[in-house]
Amino acid sequence: MNRYKIYITILIIFLVYPLLAQEKIIEHLTFEQVIKLAREQSPDAIMAKHQFRANYWEFRTYKAGFRPSVRLNTTFPDLNRSYREFYDSTGTSFVRVDKNTTNLNLDVVQNVPFTGGQISVKTDLSRLDDLGNSKHSYSTNPFSVTYRQPVLLYNEYKWQKKIEPLKYDEAKKKYVSSLEDVSLKAVRYFFDLALAQQNLQVSKVNYSNADTLYKIAEGRYHIGTIAENELMQMELSLLNAGSSLNSALVDLEIRKFRLRSFLGFNERVDLNLIIPKDIPELTVDVDQALEVARANNPDIIAFERQIIEAERNVAKAKSEKGLQANVFASIGYTQQAEELRDAYIDPKEQQNFTLGLEVPLLDWGLGKGRYKMAQSSQEVIRTTVDQARTDFVQSVYLNVMQFNLQDDQLIIAAKSDTIAQKRYDMTKQRFLIGKVDVLDLNVALKEKDEAKKNYISALRQYWSNFYNLRKVTLYDFIKNNALDAEFEELIE
Repeated sequence: MNRYKIYITILIIFLVYPLLAQEKIIEHLTFEQVIKLAREQSPDAIMAKHQFRANYWEFRTYKAGFRPSVRLNTTFPDLNRSYREFYDSTGTSFVRVDKNTTNLNLDVVQNVPFTGGQISVKTDLSRLDDLGNSKHSYSTNPFSVTYRQPVLLYNEYKWQKKIEPLKYDEAKKKYVSSLEDVSLKAVRYFFDLALAQQNLQVSKVNYSNADTLYKIAEGRYHIGTIAENELMQMELSLLNAGSSLNSALVDLEIRKFRLRSFLGFNERVDLNLIIPKDIPELTVDVDQALEVARANNPDIIAFERQIIEAERNVAKAKSEKGLQANVFASIGYTQQAEELRDAYIDPKEQQNFTLGLEVPLLDWGLGKGRYKMAQSSQEVIRTTVDQARTDFVQSVYLNVMQFNLQDDQLIIAAKSDTIAQKRYDMTKQRFLIGKVDVLDLNVALKEKDEAKKNYISALRQYWSNFYNLRKVTLYDFIKNNALDAEFEELIE
């Protein structure tokens, strides 16, 4: 009964599955096409693109901070009708306030990177309406220059000019590296499906062979040339082949779904992969790989950025533990009149200067503690970065070694696949003429199936090592050029 159930299941699969497939769009994709589609339209690639855009606009914001900004401010109306306290020599009383103030000012502000201060040029106009007496007057500030210096001992702009360009370069390298992560994931999904395709093909052949051999065994059993035990072994092989075929069909659909989802295709697209047969004749030089990795890898830029950020934190903590000074200086002209045209005639000088000092007399070691903590953190970062640089060099060496050895492994796997297939074919023919028993045939079958899986696995490992080496070095060793991207197109 079990055997008949398997027959029915296989019949339904072979009859119904092709009909379902006819409703789908079949995409025959090569390995290169899958990599290209993944880098262009996969959700991971789209997320990497938007992450770079965020980093780009962060850098643009930093750049904009060093350019002059022009601001127009206005207040209209500022109406005040109320009673307020009034003090004079006679005492305190409440007086009626009934006024409206209108203000308009235009200023140009520029940060000063050399000092960390800010300079601004301003002009403004104000009108005061005394509503109770039906009078009005104007106050003008035709021109004034103001300079602000928050802290004399620490310049944030100087550190920004060191750190922000590094962060942007790091972001560009990280985007390219993210695409290599996408390629690595595409390699995994591609060969998952390729192996599932191979398993299904093997399972179909094995089931067909098992069915044929079982029928032959039945005939031999009836004429008494084989024992019942051998017939039962053949029947068991047929049942196992049917079960393996069912599992292979289910696994194939699961792998198709994962790759289809990764590439952004809908369920109507049916994927059929073309397994690559050729690999490039390539041996990577370790010294070259290390050189390009140091020039391209975003981690190298991150190491430098972390060291500078630690130096900045120490400088900031040092400035905060001692004398601090704030300077405000302004010079310009001002005038007031009842008519607007008179408010710009013969303006008077206007000057303002403020110097604020803060001297810590007793802080119980708070400033010194922050400074020492910043120094300790700097030493920790330096030690961590030094270790990370050593690990990075070792990682490059290891990746190069693994890749250079993998082509030999692939050649061995391909030859093993060919030999195992020939051995199975020969064993099968010898079984048909009664020269070998079922056990020898099953061993040959198992070795053949294992060799085919090993070949796909070797292909997968080769391309995984190749794209992992590209990710570490951001360098294409086939084309001999550094990996890059069209960053201008990404921000459009």
